[in-house]
Amino acid sequence: MRVERLAVLAVAVLGGVPLAHSAWGARDSEGFVRIKPEEVQWSDWAGSPGVKTAVIEGDPSKPGLYVIRIKFPPGVMTRNHFHAEDRHAVVLQGTWYTGTGDVFDPAATVPLRAGSYMKHPAGAHHFDGAKDEEVIVQIVGQGPSQTTFLRPSEGNFGSSLE
Repeated sequence: MRVERLAVLAVAVLGGVPLAHSAWGARDSEGFVRIKPEEVQWSDWAGSPGVKTAVIEGDPSKPGLYVIRIKFPPGVMTRNHFHAEDRHAVVLQGTWYTGTGDVFDPAATVPLRAGSYMKHPAGAHHFDGAKDEEVIVQIVGQGPSQTTFLRPSEGNFGSSLE
């Protein structure tokens, strides 16, 4: 394939994240799902330097709402990429560093601390990750999900110290 597709679908497939309507929480008789932080089941993102993912709700590979979490270790960022769909991100833990455009420049990122929100419009080029602490971001979107890296030959991850 000429263009590398990653997004949540690839995270799920390559990282071994099981896809289910509600991946980890038990659904009660009224349809409520509760998942405590210690119950989130993280999986390695294949080919990444320590990045982990978890599917919280839905199936990112299929039409419909999905909720995922991504955990970045200190010093790791994704390289420039874009998504086929709008994605809504909320920082749950740490400070998430976000950059936009086609140039990977960690020094030009905008820090978003826990509680912050960012929308990734479909097709908008960006990169993101952690600098000096672990970061957890929750992402909500409408599947099917897709991520395309701009220069896959350079690798999909970089250091926030570059």
